[in-house]
Amino acid sequence: MDTLTSILTFLQGAGQGGDQLVMTGVTFGLVILIFYFLIIRPQNKKQKDAEKLISSIKKGDKVYTIGGLHGVVAAVNEEKGTVTIKVDEGSSTTLEFNKSAIAGLVNPPVAKKEPVAKKEKAVKKAPQADAAPAVEEKK
Repeated sequence: MDTLTSILTFLQGAGQGGDQLVMTGVTFGLVILIFYFLIIRPQNKKQKDAEKLISSIKKGDKVYTIGGLHGVVAAVNEEKGTVTIKVDEGSSTTLEFNKSAIAGLVNPPVAKKEPVAKKEKAVKKAPQADAAPAVEEKK
């Protein structure tokens, strides 16, 4: 009989431990989700935007490098993955950089928003035949 009671007591304790294990797992899962949405996802978005910027660079774009150098793109060499930047208008000084050294555009194009056309409400009036306007008299 003592053995049976000790086994039942042991199983009751194991049941409570199982609840703690589930709560620990749920808490750990929530931490992973928060970490993903606050750190990993925004970083991936920034990386995709940077890749899009680098692939869209063309001659004539005003850019700046990760070193802070400003200039105008004079040429793009897709085979070597480089960009030639004209940094001085007077002496036509040019420098060649890797495309990955471009940090951004000086004046990035802004997405044009089309004006939302307001729907005009057409008010249809019933034709009035020989109807005189009603006039109220004040007394």
